Amino acid sequence: MSSVLVLNRHRAGWLRGLGFDSTYILGVAALAVACGAIVVSNPVLFPLVFVLNAWLLGQHHVVSTFTRLTFDKDSLYEHRFLVTWLPVIVLAAVVTACLAVGTWILTTVYLYWQWWHYTRQSYGISRIYQRKGGLDNDLLNKLVIYALPVWGILNRSWEAPDKFLFMDVRVVPTPSWLVAAAGAVAVAVIGWWVLRVTRDWFLGTISIAHTLYVCSHLLIFGLGYIAIANINHGWLVLTVWHNCQYILTVWMFNNNRFKDTVHPKHKFLSRISQRKKVFTYTAVCFGISTVVYWALKSSLGWIAAVTATSVPLFIIVFQAINFHHYIVDAVIWKVRRKPIQQNLGIETA
Repeated sequence: MSSVLVLNRHRAGWLRGLGFDSTYILGVAALAVACGAIVVSNPVLFPLVFVLNAWLLGQHHVVSTFTRLTFDKDSLYEHRFLVTWLPVIVLAAVVTACLAVGTWILTTVYLYWQWWHYTRQSYGISRIYQRKGGLDNDLLNKLVIYALPVWGILNRSWEAPDKFLFMDVRVVPTPSWLVAAAGAVAVAVIGWWVLRVTRDWFLGTISIAHTLYVCSHLLIFGLGYIAIANINHGWLVLTVWHNCQYILTVWMFNNNRFKDTVHPKHKFLSRISQRKKVFTYTAVCFGISTVVYWALKSSLGWIAAVTATSVPLFIIVFQAINFHHYIVDAVIWKVRRKPIQQNLGIETA
């Protein structure tokens, strides 16, 4: 009887309910692991899975950001700098760096910035689950999110690959002792966290959703940076996970914002963001991303052919898009802001 009472006291901490959250946490992680298993077991399939991820998830995930920035007048006015001047500034910086140093600098910046971007997104999601589950953001909850990624990027730096995603890359020189120390810290932190979760389970104070999310975080970063030897294959696991998470997060944000009603000032976005219109929302974002990226690639190919330029236009433009996206996300997804909390459904948590 006492064990039943303890189980009843456990806090689920779901963001929207078992169906959505199981997809958000377990389904997304399972898809990422499956993609990793495919390319690790049959490396010749990596280019195919790479293209499918870029087309179905990566491009869609970037366009999802613009549903926050440009799909209604209020958002466009609020974020006008992010969609006007910032892209120009980022593109100019990327062109300057590429011409002054070489394309390797863009790949190197991407390697480290995307690691930070992925880690920060995961930390943000863990914070959302903490708030929903009524947990404090104490030192251990921070360390368990950051310790393994830090070990992971140090491990990749120590491995010192000369290519990343088929492009030249250079890494920060990293001694083996530092990687070993980071690994020891990460293992200790994870062990500490497991002990506390076990204690909370018996006390009936565990947050099930947050616990499952942290487990998925550790699994994906452990595979992506430690367990999978090939840097490209590990990256694929991480980016599939990241892209899917982001797409679902933006949809949840938009759906919560309009509460399944058509807003008179935001008719288009509010209409496609209703729960019963989820396939319409997906089709709109996917359609826009396909058309925009196809036009962009075609235009760059035409420019390169006509001008016979040796400037790596594709690398410059697509890395500029990535870097712009990273900056925008750092600005618009501040969980401590009340409107963000409200539209993520955690304002009263």
